[in-house]
Amino acid sequence: MPPAARPRPRPEILQIAPYVAGESKLAGNRTIKLSSNEGAFGPPPAAQAAFAATAPELHRYPDGGATALRQAIGRTFGLDPERIVCGNGSDDLLQMLALSYAGRGDEIIMSAHGFVYYQIAGEYAGARVVKAAERDMKTDVDAMLAQVSAHTRIVFVANPNNPTGSMLTRSELHRLRAGLPEEVLLVIDSAYAEYVDHAEYEAGAALVDAAPNTVMTRTFSKMFGLGGARIGWCYAPPEIIDVFQRVRGPFNVSLPGQAAAIAALSEPGWIETGRAHNSQWRDWLAAQLTERGIKVWPSVGNFILADFGTPDAARAADTHLRAQGIIVRGVAGYGLPHCLRITIGLEHEVRAVAEAMADFTVPGQ
Repeated sequence: MPPAARPRPRPEILQIAPYVAGESKLAGNRTIKLSSNEGAFGPPPAAQAAFAATAPELHRYPDGGATALRQAIGRTFGLDPERIVCGNGSDDLLQMLALSYAGRGDEIIMSAHGFVYYQIAGEYAGARVVKAAERDMKTDVDAMLAQVSAHTRIVFVANPNNPTGSMLTRSELHRLRAGLPEEVLLVIDSAYAEYVDHAEYEAGAALVDAAPNTVMTRTFSKMFGLGGARIGWCYAPPEIIDVFQRVRGPFNVSLPGQAAAIAALSEPGWIETGRAHNSQWRDWLAAQLTERGIKVWPSVGNFILADFGTPDAARAADTHLRAQGIIVRGVAGYGLPHCLRITIGLEHEVRAVAEAMADFTVPGQ
């Protein structure tokens, strides 16, 4: 077949850098995986049991509207189930928003070190992705507003942000929304909301209730330990819910996934226990690394961002950790080649990182 006759994708598709997931295995006797921000305790026992119980029904299609799951989410977070849509992970929902509200000739704004999938989804839609400079590894509201043009259609904000761990306060988030044109959609990705224990934090539901131009996305992949089941959800105005219902896949959340998520929400004390564990060991590990001369950026998520100063030093630290069976996440793809992101796992895993770094010397120090 001559080259001219071959199927060809849109040119911009071939410019997309594929998403690279955190590694899972190393050769050797042990692997401590802290390269993906998975829940430290895995899935709740009730979720595991509910997932397993669906095995005899796997030949059945799931409820396409995820009705019982939306109702459970609504009860747990005090939200109207009719304004909730579920997806195959929150990435599924982010992609639908990009494809539905932006296209060729449009612009999508994100922060310089924001979650990389915003760029992938935006470029997939054919839009130009504009990155606003950050201030001290934090989304800069003024820098974002300065990037708004007549072509802006969506602003994506992760709050807390991955991989930096920073957050916008309630007042900063509201100032961002107030400074955007009404026709610009603000998408607040609150994947790590359950981990935040800060008086000035707001996940985004209040802004969704206030106007028809804001969406909040959430996930079961972090605190609830269901990353492998791929369950995300969003809270949105009725007009945007209508758009989701027109474009989402007909059965985009699996039968066992729905059952596991409903059960996870019912596990007593799960969020409180997970948040307390995370806060304790995140702060402890940050202090340990700081004592060793490694800069750690403030984080409210279930991970820390360790700054080694140079790409060579970060690579050396990564190699040192791998030699001891510990995988963390390089974040060069986020424009941070001098940093490593370290997920907060179980106590023995966090201690293993500290012990491994005790005999590491940052090159040049």
